[in-house]
Amino acid sequence: MARGRVSLQERVRRRTRAGLVARSAERELFRGNFDTAPEDGRHRFLFHVHGTAGVGKTRLVKEFEHLAREQGALTAYVNETSGSVPEVLESVCRQFALRGHRLKDLERMLATHRERRHEAETAALAALDPAPDGAPSTGGMALARAGLAGLGLVPGVAPFTAVLDPAQLAHGADRLRSVLAARFRSHEDVRLVLDPASVLTPVLTDELNAVASDVPWIVLLLDTYERTGPFLDAWLHDLLTTDRYGALPDTVVVVTAGQHPADPARWGTFADFMTSLPLQPFTEAEARGLLAERGVTAEPVVAEALRLTGGLPVLLSTIAGTRPAGPEDVTDPSATAVERFLKWEQDPGRRFAALAGALPRLLDADVFAVAADCDRDRAEELYAWVETLPFADRLGGRIRYHDIVRAPMLRLQRGRSPRGWADGHGRLAQAFRRWREQTESGRDTGTLWLDETWCELRLGELYHRLCAAGPTAVSDTLRDLVDACDQGEALAARWVRVLEDAGRDAGAPGVSAWGDRLSAALASGGTRAVLDTLLDWAGHTPLPVPGRLPVRRGGDEPSTTPGGGVPAGPPDFPGDPVGADPMLWDLDLAGAPADVDWMSQEQARLTTPADVTLPAPLLARIHRDRALAHAARGDHTSAVTELSGALALTPDDARTLALRGEYLRALGLHAEAVADLEQATALDPADAYAWASLGAARLTLGHPEGARTALDHALALRPDYTWALVRRARVARELGDPEGRLAALDRAVAAEPDSAWAHCERGDALRAADRDREALAAYDRALALDPGYASAYASRGVAHHRLGHLDEALADLDRALELNPSYAWARERRDAVVQHRDG
Repeated sequence: MARGRVSLQERVRRRTRAGLVARSAERELFRGNFDTAPEDGRHRFLFHVHGTAGVGKTRLVKEFEHLAREQGALTAYVNETSGSVPEVLESVCRQFALRGHRLKDLERMLATHRERRHEAETAALAALDPAPDGAPSTGGMALARAGLAGLGLVPGVAPFTAVLDPAQLAHGADRLRSVLAARFRSHEDVRLVLDPASVLTPVLTDELNAVASDVPWIVLLLDTYERTGPFLDAWLHDLLTTDRYGALPDTVVVVTAGQHPADPARWGTFADFMTSLPLQPFTEAEARGLLAERGVTAEPVVAEALRLTGGLPVLLSTIAGTRPAGPEDVTDPSATAVERFLKWEQDPGRRFAALAGALPRLLDADVFAVAADCDRDRAEELYAWVETLPFADRLGGRIRYHDIVRAPMLRLQRGRSPRGWADGHGRLAQAFRRWREQTESGRDTGTLWLDETWCELRLGELYHRLCAAGPTAVSDTLRDLVDACDQGEALAARWVRVLEDAGRDAGAPGVSAWGDRLSAALASGGTRAVLDTLLDWAGHTPLPVPGRLPVRRGGDEPSTTPGGGVPAGPPDFPGDPVGADPMLWDLDLAGAPADVDWMSQEQARLTTPADVTLPAPLLARIHRDRALAHAARGDHTSAVTELSGALALTPDDARTLALRGEYLRALGLHAEAVADLEQATALDPADAYAWASLGAARLTLGHPEGARTALDHALALRPDYTWALVRRARVARELGDPEGRLAALDRAVAAEPDSAWAHCERGDALRAADRDREALAAYDRALALDPGYASAYASRGVAHHRLGHLDEALADLDRALELNPSYAWARERRDAVVQHRDG
């Protein structure tokens, strides 16, 4: 035989690989596509496989990958383990690199994206999170991501988009772009945060064009599209049908596979370039072929198998694996098929191993060793056998039992030995806990939620605790869910899903009730609706606010004018003050509770376990998170109401008292604010935030000496506290100390060089000291950092006027009024310039 020739036997093996002899038409259609040149009208660039669960979609997609590789194609397979476009691109990079084709430019850009996104979240957090010690507080990262995701800036995460006002959204996005443009090194860095696909995908197309010169075909396979399609479908359509991301090489072929047909509204015009492959259960001829290939040929047996399985490939394969001797050995297509499969296996260790392997949602060798409860050598031997089972689907380096087979296996174990069921899950929960704690060793807990390995281990631990009916499993999962909501919808959905999965698999209607209702809430209203649902279920939904407290929103007047509006509070994190950024005022993060069917609500409420309660600190925390969301859009009245609900649950929580005191101050209720803030500082004398807010409130009440004492406390605790330094400068102004005022502002801009607010305040101090040219430089710096800062334009206009630069003064004041038409102080200053010019 000539070197390189493939034998007849190998050809047969390839054709019957994985029992796919029955999908010959689909396989031949896909393979034949590589025989038609891209310019041939018969060539297809997209194949969409769709059909019900158990019909064999993943198996066929994997076969497509084998066929493509036989044609020399470079391939990448992606499933629901990737949760966004950047994550999909990271998976493609990893797989291409394993096959000797690194996409180095794309890898570098993805690394930069991760860095810039973290910086953007930190920037948003700096304006929203009240954590004086520099660590993100509870709910802070949720708000940071809400500010980004609500503006469409975080892919795959959109917890608040349904409740944002479009006009406010546009204004906020423009303002954030300005801030990020000043913070980041280039315009591309800004786009990498605001719209990562627009930056990453052109790099992908360039890389694919380079790779196309080395390989005949490039095939991307996107499985479980019913889960990945919501964030991939529009992107994929643009990639394939428009020039938005650049020109793709015409040797790219894409395969998608999911439960639903392609969206005709999106893909209808692409019909001549794609092929839809609806998978039906096997025909009788196909089913007979699969059974025959597995050695099942006796007609009575075949007839019974055909009748009971409905032609579903996974069940046919399972029944064939039992080697039934007669029709009496072929009964129920799921539960009894599993029992027959186990009965046929003579090795009791293997029977136990097959059942034990069904307990975890995903298997690898380590997890299996715990599930099988045997020594390492025996576990490795058994795991190698489990990997060959017809219902064990490979997912990367792990395997997962097909749901149609796993479900009856779980029912069988749960019914046969409830104690054994609980012991098995308890053993797995302990193992996952041990592995999770190992990953936590020596690490900052604030970073764990960003670690995929930690998340998987924690979810595994909770799943098995829930299945074992651990006494605190539900409440611990719900407590975690609140943290997960801080990270956005994608992660919150995984915590909700663990409740759904455990409730279904353990036959626990109370756990299922939690999962079902929280899933409905997440789908209808995002993470905010999840938190609302938790409060509602616990009977702590806040009552509507009676009437309206006076709301004083920060204006744009410079701080040196009497009664001029100023940023309304200490920074919720070292950085900008509450209300200082109009983008944050205008984010409307509030929304109506999830619209869930009343009957479903009542049924869920009735099936909730009576002994599952949410601890008061957790409910208080949810109230506080909601308060932060209200405050982020400038609604301090609602924020105060939420914090009052929190304090009813945890009355001595200093942090909550400090927040309510600050928001009362923002509402102009300074005496009430002082009462809260003095109580907060008494409970926690190390809270710089509370001391700073107390100083601001005392100053407004006309007590500059008391204000100085409070602000000096804050600065003793944190010397580089920019907001407190600016407020300390204002105290110095009231006390007639211009040198002290300027010294405090010099410290402020040194502590935070990127604070436009601090530079503007320093410019005001310089102008008050008749140092107008130096003031101009300070205002220039403020506007370079924030080109939408109306107050800085107005103040610079006044400085220009004092220096006799009338044209520049009018230009700046006109710009201030363009940004804020109701800016009364700027209008007065402009009238003075016009009067001066016209005599």
